[in-house]
Amino acid sequence: MGEFELITRYFQRPQRALDEGVVLGVGDDCALLQPTPGMQWAVSSDMLVSGRHFFPDVDPRTLGHKALAVNLSDLAACGAKPRAFTLALALPEARAEWLQPFSEGLFALADAHGCALMGGDTTRGPLNICITVMGEVPPGQALLRSGARVGDDVYVSGTLGDAALALRCLQGRVHLPPAVLAQARQRLEQPTPRVALGLALRGVASAAADVSDGLLGDLGHILAQSGVGATVDADIAIHLIATCAYSTRDRGQFDAEIPPALALQCVLAGGDDYELVFTAPPAQAAAVQAAARASGTPVTRIGRTEAMAGVRVVDGSGALLPGPWASFDHFATPPRP
Repeated sequence: MGEFELITRYFQRPQRALDEGVVLGVGDDCALLQPTPGMQWAVSSDMLVSGRHFFPDVDPRTLGHKALAVNLSDLAACGAKPRAFTLALALPEARAEWLQPFSEGLFALADAHGCALMGGDTTRGPLNICITVMGEVPPGQALLRSGARVGDDVYVSGTLGDAALALRCLQGRVHLPPAVLAQARQRLEQPTPRVALGLALRGVASAAADVSDGLLGDLGHILAQSGVGATVDADIAIHLIATCAYSTRDRGQFDAEIPPALALQCVLAGGDDYELVFTAPPAQAAAVQAAARASGTPVTRIGRTEAMAGVRVVDGSGALLPGPWASFDHFATPPRP
């Protein structure tokens, strides 16, 4: 199969009414977009590299989902509505049995968010997927990393740590029962971009980021750009890991027999969660919960910002937990898979 047949068969679709704003999509040298009057563009790019971001034998349908999901998560963190995306795809070979499910997973998520594929590029090479996504946000309403103020509450959406736990199991570093691994692996390979929550938090949250490289690391980006610090309650955070629910009968054990220290490490520094971490003034607590209900996304208050720089993790008695809590860094951390 040639390059242009590949594009036509798997990635070119008829122009549809839901592709609002895309005047001309796949098939020309450039796409043509029509911005909504009075709106600003929000643009983000993410690259997924085989052996670095995913296992080479991953299900291509889930890979298609994740490739777009990690980009939509950036729009969610900015409070932007998805509009369109480009796809640059390097393939070792053009195989229908891989391309068909990959494109199905990609388009299923794109259609769910009204986000149209408008172009891109294909080439032969090591498996590599690069997506640039575009969204819209009203002027002055984008959620930024720089808006947190001393005394703001710190929240996270959904659950954390399950993806990191699955990765450790797939790498042979921990053992999980098959049912627990299946649940955790879904979080690793099919994350849910919190677009609806990001939209609902406009005018409510003071700052936001998506959790891609680890909670404390991504919270640290907010704190650094806002010029504040924060304290995080470990006793609350440890309950955010869903695949090894903490037993209320015996606070020393996890139902899946995961050591509490490992669970906390996965929650605080594991990465690949693609949840939102955000701050909001205490006066906005009711509005935060209203945004959570409106978007169907649970949120949990895990700490508060303060004047002293950096992130501190404390237990229920206020005692400092030393860590280490190193988040993922592409040039300082071994490859995830």
